[in-house]
Amino acid sequence: ETEPLTSKKDVSDCNEGEDCKENGLLVRNPKSALRLVEDGNKVHPSQGDKGEAAQISNGYSAVQSSVPCNGMGELMELEDRETWSKKIDFLLSVIGYAVDLGNVWRFPYICYQNGGGAFLIPYTIMAIFGGIPLFYMELALGQYHRNGCISIWRKICPIFKGIGFAICVIDLYVASYYNTIMAWAFYYLVSSFTAELPWTKCTNAWNTGNCTNYFSKDNVSWSQHSISPAEEFYTRQVLQVHRSNGLDDLGGISWQLTLCLLLIFTIVYFSIWKGVKTSGKVVWVTATFPYIILFILLVRGATLPGAWRGVLYYLKPDWQKLLATEVWVDAAAQIFFSLGPGFGVLLAYASYNKFHNNCYQDALVTSTVNCVTSFVSGFVIFTVLGYMAEMRNEDVSEVAKDTGPSLLFITYAEAIANMPASTFFAIIFFLMLLTLGLDSTFAGLEGVITGVLDEFPHVWSKRRELFVLGLTIVCFLGSLATLTFGGAYVVKLFEEYATGPAVLTVVFLEAVAVAWFYGITQFCNDVKEMVGFTPGWYWRVCWVAISPIFLLFVTSSFLSNPPELRLFDYNYPYWTTVVGYCIGTSSIICIPIYMVYRLIITPGTLKERILKSITPETATEIPFGDIRMNAV
Repeated sequence: ETEPLTSKKDVSDCNEGEDCKENGLLVRNPKSALRLVEDGNKVHPSQGDKGEAAQISNGYSAVQSSVPCNGMGELMELEDRETWSKKIDFLLSVIGYAVDLGNVWRFPYICYQNGGGAFLIPYTIMAIFGGIPLFYMELALGQYHRNGCISIWRKICPIFKGIGFAICVIDLYVASYYNTIMAWAFYYLVSSFTAELPWTKCTNAWNTGNCTNYFSKDNVSWSQHSISPAEEFYTRQVLQVHRSNGLDDLGGISWQLTLCLLLIFTIVYFSIWKGVKTSGKVVWVTATFPYIILFILLVRGATLPGAWRGVLYYLKPDWQKLLATEVWVDAAAQIFFSLGPGFGVLLAYASYNKFHNNCYQDALVTSTVNCVTSFVSGFVIFTVLGYMAEMRNEDVSEVAKDTGPSLLFITYAEAIANMPASTFFAIIFFLMLLTLGLDSTFAGLEGVITGVLDEFPHVWSKRRELFVLGLTIVCFLGSLATLTFGGAYVVKLFEEYATGPAVLTVVFLEAVAVAWFYGITQFCNDVKEMVGFTPGWYWRVCWVAISPIFLLFVTSSFLSNPPELRLFDYNYPYWTTVVGYCIGTSSIICIPIYMVYRLIITPGTLKERILKSITPETATEIPFGDIRMNAV
């Protein structure tokens, strides 16, 4: 602490136009400070008289006089925040986060279900006017304010701080089921190290009398009760769902999947425990390896007999579908969940950037790579589905009826098993699934870690490794329900209800808080301060109106028509819908609870409390050479 700048001692110790140093604080004379920062284009004085208010970088006014207001004019020597070792580390981390398992199974399925090539029209429109602007907004917010998802709201609009806590809860829900899907992939990977893949025959201990291998050399008849060996391996050996009666009777815990998940969390811990310096190196493998494998699988799939049938089914446009509202809802939901705003990850990753990093260019590059990857993944999947249809002598629509993880673990696994060099292709395919999932897990947990460490630096800043260990243990324990024999039912429930409407609501409120409370003009000024130019009218209109409307559209469609869940032969009872909504609400409830708490602890009349609660309360530190300036 130092004596106030208004004290006589401060004035007497500093000559006019010069600086002095008190107790380690570099205190700059107000006139000198304004002149210095003005030269650096960090503080922009108003066009009026120099004695009037000067506009500071984040929109707050400072009166230029011998008595600085709220510590204005102070420049403090601060310890720099950790940053990425290289720009490419950041780009690969964001790409690795955005490109996940959903790009491989969800986009191809939604595309052919909603009109094939015609679906690309609503998908592109929703990306341009909804997904990419929100993606860009989060990168800019994180980079400018350099804080995680919780403490950043003190610098934007404090009453919305509950959004940060809601994001952390959502991320924990995702970690509790998403990593279980990777455990399934890891089980397949280990099982692939055999001369003959175990899901190619019907003579295993887990097979039933209905198991029918139509790829065998013997002539077999396929009936409506027939089940492929790949499906029985997935349902009876990996998941063991036959030992559960549903969500009301999950059964015991699969020790094999538990070991797989334990190993995955061990890899995750040692990849992120030291921060972005270590995770930024790991993503060089986890973010690039899937593209190598996708290329290999694409070439292999294109050379298979019948591949053209799958591609034709994938891209053949059905223009009538564009008249259906559901197609536009699916397009909006797909681009939104593919790019991934609202999980605190983009805020966290961008907060470790250099202040003047071109986040505008980053947003365009990474979002484009993500969308192209989804499109190319469709070719990888549907060339193989066309091959399957050719072998079964069926229509592609019959082969492609599996959705979600089943498309990968049953249909695609079966196709690989009947290719030449099946063991090799199985190993690289499931390795690809693991790497796709790992960097998304790194990102999700980093969103929580950065948020908590920035909010409670006095507790955790020097104990990151311990906090990350505790977090991974909590996530592992939270995943135990998904490791039961009925765990696949739990995964489906969480996937549909725990994240969907909750994340949409979070990002809607985030967009409203930034555009309407913090102010679109102020936000654009922040962006200009970083990248050197102001976002154009297109971005402003998207942030103020189009993107919030886009989010309301998707959320309302989901709430008005909740999905009817079904997995394998199990129809989810009605009470599971209620449980699903309760899970989703448990994260969103953080937002109104914090709003009420904030208004209660803020002194003054109700009007004064509201005004104080929507006014940024802490400074944003603007880099200026080797020192930082408080913008408030």
